[in-house]
Amino acid sequence: MYRASERKKRILAKLVGAFVAAAVLAVSAGWIAGSMLIGPSHQHVGDLPAYLGGQAVEIPSSSGAMLQGWLLSPARPGEFQVRVAGPGAVVLMHGLRANRLAMSDRARFLTAAGYSVLVFDFQAHGESTGDTITFGYLESKDARAAVDFMKFRYPNGPVGVIGVSMGGAAALLASPKLDIDAVVLEEVYPDIKSAIGDRFQMALGGWARILTPLLSLQMKPRLGVSADQMRPIDRIGQIQVPKLIIAGSEDRHTTLEESRALFDAAAEPKQFWVVAGASHTDMCSFAPAEYRDRILTFFAANLSPRSR
Repeated sequence: MYRASERKKRILAKLVGAFVAAAVLAVSAGWIAGSMLIGPSHQHVGDLPAYLGGQAVEIPSSSGAMLQGWLLSPARPGEFQVRVAGPGAVVLMHGLRANRLAMSDRARFLTAAGYSVLVFDFQAHGESTGDTITFGYLESKDARAAVDFMKFRYPNGPVGVIGVSMGGAAALLASPKLDIDAVVLEEVYPDIKSAIGDRFQMALGGWARILTPLLSLQMKPRLGVSADQMRPIDRIGQIQVPKLIIAGSEDRHTTLEESRALFDAAAEPKQFWVVAGASHTDMCSFAPAEYRDRILTFFAANLSPRSR
């Protein structure tokens, strides 16, 4: 009897030890994964492309970064019909681990349509300074700095924003809200926990969503912001300007259901465009003609002086 009891204790001790070792391993793996996700994405961007006219600019941000960008001038009428009745400006905000070059096709057709355009690298991206990617938190301060820069340069004209994925989240998370006249939001996550869960599910299957806390709980000690504060869906209802929300029907990074939830939470006026067959991709490249037409129509209606 005594020996049986001792054997049970040893087995229990081994099971507890194995559980503790597995837990330590999971936490360690989660910490390493977190370190990789928040590491900077500095890249050489180079000179302003020849097909864009403008100048290089530097913009100080309260994120602590010096943002590198290009201020682009409206082109003369060329391959696109000019559709705006007066001056307007657009700020382009790229996605995670991208840089201002990812927005160059958008910049090209917008300047051709008569808009002044600002493209820039978020902190810890491209050629801007910064050490840690924060998925929209510090980047929201960059979004504010970029919009304020354009408002200063064009004080009498309306300003719009196109925010892609993290760039859209940054635009929504800015506090106080951005002083803009219209916004396009592409593939924007509703809350960071859903974004993390979606990526675990893509990598390991549906069961892996239970691993979400391995990353979400790291946010406060590592980034200075909790996961509960990273909820663009809680902010979009406070933004009264016209909104065009774009989602891919096959997006697994930000599912169509999540994009619909973001749209449902948005204040009017708002529009929703589901791009058939698109995953989490560059919508401007996936459906270039329709994308260009929808964006120009949206901004023509909402960024002309008479629409203010």
